[in-house]
Amino acid sequence: MRKWMAEDWAFEVTVVHGEAENCRLGMEEGDIFRFQYGCPADFCPRAMIEIFTWCEVIRCGGDFTYRGCKEKYEMEMECPCRSLTFRLRAIPINRDENGVYAPAEL
Repeated sequence: MRKWMAEDWAFEVTVVHGEAENCRLGMEEGDIFRFQYGCPADFCPRAMIEIFTWCEVIRCGGDFTYRGCKEKYEMEMECPCRSLTFRLRAIPINRDENGVYAPAEL
């Protein structure tokens, strides 16, 4: 597979609360998953459905303050099973601190 599109956002999901014995995949507090577009390896596909939606909000120019979060690019959410709490963080690539596209100089 050849990736042909350069992503302009990266994402990081951190498990901020929860224990391995309460998660079917054994995720626990402190686990970190990084990705740009696809689902990260060993991450819960059920949780990724909701997380992907919020990633699309960022990719389309929105931010998490519309959801009531204090930070533009950081939010917490529970997994669908309610056994873990995740922190989702959007990290701009080729964008300024306000999310405006700012390609690298040629």
